[in-house]
Amino acid sequence: MKLTCAIIDDEPLAVELMEGYVRRTPSLILTASYENGTAAIEALRENPVDLLFCDIEMPGLSGMELSRMLPDDTRIIFTTAFSRYAVDGFKVNAIDYLLKPVSYNDFLASVNKALSWFELKENASTSARQLSATSDSAKKAQSLFVKTEYRLQQIDFDRIVYIEGLKDYVKIYTDNLPHPVLSLVSLKTLEQQLPSDKFIRVHRSFIVQPSKIEVIERNRIIFGKKYIPISENYRQSFYDFLTTHSLML
Repeated sequence: MKLTCAIIDDEPLAVELMEGYVRRTPSLILTASYENGTAAIEALRENPVDLLFCDIEMPGLSGMELSRMLPDDTRIIFTTAFSRYAVDGFKVNAIDYLLKPVSYNDFLASVNKALSWFELKENASTSARQLSATSDSAKKAQSLFVKTEYRLQQIDFDRIVYIEGLKDYVKIYTDNLPHPVLSLVSLKTLEQQLPSDKFIRVHRSFIVQPSKIEVIERNRIIFGKKYIPISENYRQSFYDFLTTHSLML
């Protein structure tokens, strides 16, 4: 796999160093370098790259501000001389954070993290397409396979209690595993593969299996210590589902 990339830094020597590192790395293709975020943002919106090496402290538009304006598919590796920005970097879904002066070993380690992320995303997309092409068969299935930590794990539908969506990921909670199964797939994609007679969405971030519900209180579903809200947009369809699939007095 090869990733397209761009560099943004207001220090010419830093740009020169990063360009040299990119040329030494066969998995990267440099499309452009920019001296500030303002010069880069329009170009990156029209011609997005996979990976952006971006300084944080720059005149005009900072790296943090720019990161919130980029296409969703562009991932960032921040470069900065100030370690205090590390936490903020991860709040905007940065792949990694490099402290200047950047060594090639640290640079390469960050690139490998990015490659792993994109490979996992591509594998998940391929799996989703394959699942979509066989949706009729999937509806008759009793389980599904999900990619998690570079392996395939089979999960029986009857074991799933609820599913939580976290942007690019989902957490699948079951009644037989101590921890949720984390997989790189969107909640919408997973929802399309689940049998509609077993599962229903109750919130933009949650899908539940109604047969696992014991208590509903104040428009919240209670699973042990977890409270799942039933949002207004899904409330009517949820209660219609309960009426259709169970006795309500």
